[in-house]
Amino acid sequence: MGILANKDTRVVIQGGAAGLNAARRMAEFCYMIKAPLNVDAFVYPPDSGKSNEVPYGNGLLAVPVYKSVAEATAKHPGINTSLVYIGGDRACAAAMETLNDSKVQLVSMITEGVPERDAKLLGRHARKLGKTFNGPSSIGIVSAGVCRLGVIGGAFDNLVACKLYREGSFGVITKSGGLSNEIIWICSQFADGITTAIGIGGDAYPGTDYVSYLEKFEQDPQTKAVVIVGEMGGDLEERAAEWYGAEKRRVKLLAVVSGFCQESLPKGMKFGHAGAKEGMKGEGSARAKAEALKKAGAIVPETFGALGPAIKSVYDDFVKSGQVRPIPELSAADLPKLPRTVEEGMKVGEVIVAPLITTTISDDRGDEPCYDGYPASELINKGYEIPHVIGLLWDKRLISKQEAEIIKRIMMLSADHGPCVSGALATIIAACAGIGMSQAVAAGLIMIGPRFGGAVTDAGRYFKYAVENKMGVDEFLAYMKKNVGPVPGIGHRVKSVRNPDKRVQELVSYVKGLGIPTPHLDLALAVEKVTSAKKDNLILNVDGTMAAVLVDIGFPVECLNGFFIISRTIGLIGHWVDQRRQESRLVRLFDYLVNYAAPKRREVPPLK
Repeated sequence: MGILANKDTRVVIQGGAAGLNAARRMAEFCYMIKAPLNVDAFVYPPDSGKSNEVPYGNGLLAVPVYKSVAEATAKHPGINTSLVYIGGDRACAAAMETLNDSKVQLVSMITEGVPERDAKLLGRHARKLGKTFNGPSSIGIVSAGVCRLGVIGGAFDNLVACKLYREGSFGVITKSGGLSNEIIWICSQFADGITTAIGIGGDAYPGTDYVSYLEKFEQDPQTKAVVIVGEMGGDLEERAAEWYGAEKRRVKLLAVVSGFCQESLPKGMKFGHAGAKEGMKGEGSARAKAEALKKAGAIVPETFGALGPAIKSVYDDFVKSGQVRPIPELSAADLPKLPRTVEEGMKVGEVIVAPLITTTISDDRGDEPCYDGYPASELINKGYEIPHVIGLLWDKRLISKQEAEIIKRIMMLSADHGPCVSGALATIIAACAGIGMSQAVAAGLIMIGPRFGGAVTDAGRYFKYAVENKMGVDEFLAYMKKNVGPVPGIGHRVKSVRNPDKRVQELVSYVKGLGIPTPHLDLALAVEKVTSAKKDNLILNVDGTMAAVLVDIGFPVECLNGFFIISRTIGLIGHWVDQRRQESRLVRLFDYLVNYAAPKRREVPPLK
């Protein structure tokens, strides 16, 4: 049935890119055993409100990202486990946040370099709460055929090779992440595989020791034997030996301890993990640990290479005694497989894909782009220039030197035509409206922004700010005057108190008639009473009304301008058609609207 990681395990992952990678590996395992993804949420404040895409089979699952563990567990009450993929300087706070959440019972930390003081604090706090803190520096936990936490087990092919798609009979506890994968594989080749494998991490003060997990394995009837892999440093192996030798145990214990080479090196030298450091007087040596385990009755092979045969011998005894029934091996055709990607399928000739587009002018699949077949670097090195590239890409021909000179002159003469032409004017207007470079260049299409129609978004943003901060009208107006300026959504060039905007009246009347809560609209109307008393055209306009109503019914501020865009596009198309129908001329600013501050006409000096 597996210990720690089981079919009821639901996970929140704390961390960014490393956590997402772990989720993807976990999704591969879930797909292999035909179980739903067990990752319910991520916690990573910089990305809160977004979703992470996790591949599952031939599809993608969107897993939400939250700002805090409390928010994640509130949205997903089934969460009972956390994996911590946070940097060493912040890992303690992240794990403590999770341990203090009543819904989370297991925290496993992958983070390396966690200060020893933090590791001790987390382990002590977990024990006080009756919870399990695994790690730091843990590669994870995997229960064969049931659940995988972290990247333990390696890539998908290794999961299959280690027969992790179904349960075996051997438990595994290691300090080393790499050796955990090795021991899992050995158990699958010399026996029927594992029940659960746990990487406790190689730090000097792990949150949970061998004994805690040995006791859990002892209570798991599916686990017949446990393999532990130790190393020099600390006393975890000695404590495991004491536990095993204290009374007759149900499970068989096999153990290997690495670090005998330390006997040939200076005492006290650290190598490998943070905790792999023998004491100055030989305390915690690999030999002493191995002898203690032997004395307690554990099977301790003389070499690591002898571990496989030792596991096989124990497994054969289980089979002979009837404790274990051999599991039939799956045929190659029946082994779990991940779906092929399109690229993989094409390589082996299993997929035909109709091209989405066809290009006849360039090819960038090699080590450099080719323009109509000519490598770009060769064009440069043989003296060709930009006009020649234009000829290749626009007309699919390598133009002559004379033709290139003509194109070069045209480009220089037409590089700019002053600020009055429509494209320049549109870009200038867009820039004045707060639009970025790429949008400003496409200004004819992207004129809707912070000034033109943008009052919807800005009005929604500031009305929402006022409501969230419980501001009164006077406080809000003072804030806007000090920090922003005029209130977006208030004011009209033509309409006023005496000449009201019927669109606003209609929208307000209808919404109010529904009887729904409208705190933002109420605020906007209250602001209008104050501003219109000062000047009768400072009324709530249609942009402000739309904004208040849309926020009231739950739309995010960021999308508000979209309502204006989709509405106004109809009119913009109408104006375009109207101008084409009239065969109108190109629009250009009059010269007197521009201050020509450029230098007066002067002679071009000789080119040096």
